[in-house]
Amino acid sequence: MVATAVETSKLTDRYQTTVPSGVRKQLNLKKGDRLRYSISDDGRVFIEVDRDTGDDPALGAFLDLLETDIRTNPGHLRAFDGGLKDRLASLVGDVEVDLDAPLSPDDE
Repeated sequence: MVATAVETSKLTDRYQTTVPSGVRKQLNLKKGDRLRYSISDDGRVFIEVDRDTGDDPALGAFLDLLETDIRTNPGHLRAFDGGLKDRLASLVGDVEVDLDAPLSPDDE
């Protein structure tokens, strides 16, 4: 990656710094955002926005796969019809699920 701009900042007595405005704009930083620092073996420091929200990485990979497939094969998309909805409902019957309830130790 080639740097398009060079910005500097100064450390305070408490080792704090202000992210330069050009960097904030380039990374679209907002107050409260988290930054991730990576240091390579040669001493270079890479800063990126830490947008990790704790989501399941498998779900993210699956959604990326779906997005790629939809972009590549838009003709494969089909609307849900009433029959599919009824078939799905028959699979779960009258089972109530509380998605906010914690998992039991056996489910984790």
